[in-house]
Parts: sequence; C-alpha cells; structure tokens
Amino acid sequence: MNPDGPRRPSLLIFDVNETLSDTSPMGQRFEDVGAPAQLAKTWFAGLLRDGFALTAVDTSERFASIAEEALRVSLHGLPLNRGVEEAVEHIMGGFAGLQVHEDVPDGVGALDRLGIRLVTLSNGSASVAGDLFDRAGIRDQFEALLSVEDASLWKPAASAYAYALERCGVDPPDAMLVAVHPWDIDGASRAGLATAWVNRSAGPYPTYFRSPDLAVSSLLDLADQLR
Repeated sequence: MNPDGPRRPSLLIFDVNETLSDTSPMGQRFEDVGAPAQLAKTWFAGLLRDGFALTAVDTSERFASIAEEALRVSLHGLPLNRGVEEAVEHIMGGFAGLQVHEDVPDGVGALDRLGIRLVTLSNGSASVAGDLFDRAGIRDQFEALLSVEDASLWKPAASAYAYALERCGVDPPDAMLVAVHPWDIDGASRAGLATAWVNRSAGPYPTYFRSPDLAVSSLLDLADQLR
C-alpha cells in the first residue's frame, strides 16, 4: 500500500457483487433445492473463473448466462428435490432478494457527503444493482450504474475500466476503484486508477497482485480515510 496514500479521487467506482451486496444468503437457495449450501461459493467462484477465461480470449458473455449454465454443471447428478431447470430458476431468483452489507448505507452516505461522485462498475447487470440499491434506499446517491455488459470485456480487462472513465469523463488518476476482490484491485491499478480494498474479514492480501492504495475495513472507514 502506498504509505502516503492516494490523492482524494473525484470519482469512486464501486464493484457490486460481494463488495456492496451480501451474497451469503445464496447458500440457503442451494439448500432449498436439495444441494449443499457450501456449493454456492464454489459455483460463484467458478462462474467468475469462466467469465475471466472468456475475457482472456477477447470475448464476453452476460453474467446471468454464465451463472445459469454454471449452475446446470454444478447441480448435475445431485439428488435435487426438483428438476434442474426449476432449481436453476430458484437459485438465480436469490439475487433479487439480496441486501447490501450492514456498513453500506451509512458508508455510501458519508462518501456522498464528501462531494465525491459515486458510480458502479459491475460484471453483473445494472438492473440488478439498481434493484439492490432501491431496497437499501441508496439509489439516489449514485450518479450512474454501469455494467461491463455495455463495455467490450469483463473486469479486470483494462477496457472495462476505460469504459467507466470515458462514461464519466474522468482521467484514471482522478478515479478510485472500490472492491473486495484483489483481482479487481489489481486490474484497476494496472489501468491507472487508484484503489481501495474493502477487507471486512481482516484477511491477508495476495502478494502476487498489485497492492491497493488504501485498505479499509468498511465503507465508513473508507470515508474516514478520504476525509
């Protein structure tokens, strides 16, 4: 981490899945259909892997399409209590009920009061982010909800971050990517953005990725550090 810290950004670009949304209830959706709850984490990691694999060969697919197909693969052969397609529909429906992490509403409010522009950049859809923020009452504090579905490739490809910067009319050094995923931090850093790693679990950061400019325990902590 930069010991002097980055300059205060004029734009904060937030990842959505897991950074803002609490995806832990997805495990219950797996249990509902007769699958083990722990399969939720394996499935989510696998769909990210496959999205990255497509990005590595300069192609892209919608998050939901990969998620659904990865579910069919993950659920194959399990003793489900319903058909596979019904199980896939039930699990995917879990995204519609997710909530934000506890620190998000107050943290977003604190960051907004600093006068910094707030946008998202998700590998998922903008509509899912919009519904999530509506439930949390924070939609009006975001200037724009951006998705890589409108860019050429998924994050962490440089073109994904460039798309957000172009849409917002901001140069890379004036923007900061906020994410829980070290791979996202690394990608944004290589694209020239400042970065803030949200480390709610107090875990270690992988040394093979570029270090974040800031490491924070919550969005309120981020606001305190940027203040």
